[in-house]
Amino acid sequence: MTLTQSCFVVVLAGGEGSRFWPASRPERPKQLLPLGSDRPLIEDTLVRADALVGPERVRVIASAPLVRPLCAAAPDLDATRFLVEPTARNTGPALTWAAFEIERASPGALMISLHADHVIQPLDEFLETIGRAAEAAERGSLVCIGVEPDRPETGYGYVEVGESTGDRTSRALRFVEKPDRATAEEYLSKGGFLWNSGIFVWRAADLLAAVRDLAPEISGALPLLESRGPEAFFAAVEAVSIDVSVMERSPSVEVVRASFSWDDVGSWNALARTREADEHGNIILGPATAFEASNNIVWAEEGDVVLFGVDDLVVVRSGNRTLVTRRSSAPDLKRLVERLREGGE
Repeated sequence: MTLTQSCFVVVLAGGEGSRFWPASRPERPKQLLPLGSDRPLIEDTLVRADALVGPERVRVIASAPLVRPLCAAAPDLDATRFLVEPTARNTGPALTWAAFEIERASPGALMISLHADHVIQPLDEFLETIGRAAEAAERGSLVCIGVEPDRPETGYGYVEVGESTGDRTSRALRFVEKPDRATAEEYLSKGGFLWNSGIFVWRAADLLAAVRDLAPEISGALPLLESRGPEAFFAAVEAVSIDVSVMERSPSVEVVRASFSWDDVGSWNALARTREADEHGNIILGPATAFEASNNIVWAEEGDVVLFGVDDLVVVRSGNRTLVTRRSSAPDLKRLVERLREGGE
């Protein structure tokens, strides 16, 4: 399904993905890695985006150093489709800028915001869900795609679902950012809460209006886009997410329940959900072998990695680095990377 009305897709392709260190690094972030299929995550995302609106109406937001690696990872991507961020300021300013450019090029256009590092399938269910969201956006709502939780996940944001506004479409009562374990278990048991996928649909003009009304971190710099361009705008705004600056504050948010499976691939443990395990529960990608070992995740880009008599580990060999950690510690790798950088490594 290709959306027939004036509609653009914006792919957020910045970010480092430090929880996938050492395979993911600033010069090769996780969206360049084949974490969900045999293709890099960015290529899988562009397949979905192109199916929605066609390649000529897809814009990719990334920093200048990532343009060439992203084009190399996705053969059909070229530099003309990029909005190059002068400075990283989180998703609030980035999507505001994208909405400004889209509205200027095509007044009244719809805008679909996707992340470059999600795993989504099947494609037809994704397209059907986005179609429902587009219908809600056409009536002036800011629309979030919500995903039915299947575990008490503390690494995701949640959205509380209110009264129905249509088939699988409801008012969003409130957003909750990354609850603790007990709260996540409560949400799962009592229902009424969905994961906030971070996939949004709105008219570009409606997002800009919401920014002016609700996001003082961004709104004061909006005139700079018209008068001096994106460099001045990004220099003036605060770093803030679109979730905090707009979605949590807006009374006009609807949530569409996804009919597709979704994973934001937040840490190495996600490979247990996106890749097939052997008969002992090991996920092995690359030249590696496991003997008398179970429930391990192994990513080997070179050489030969051998596991013997160990369980529940993450082992990553990439470049001149080898990581060995417990699977329970994998979500905390961002903290490790920060400590290594503080030490000058």
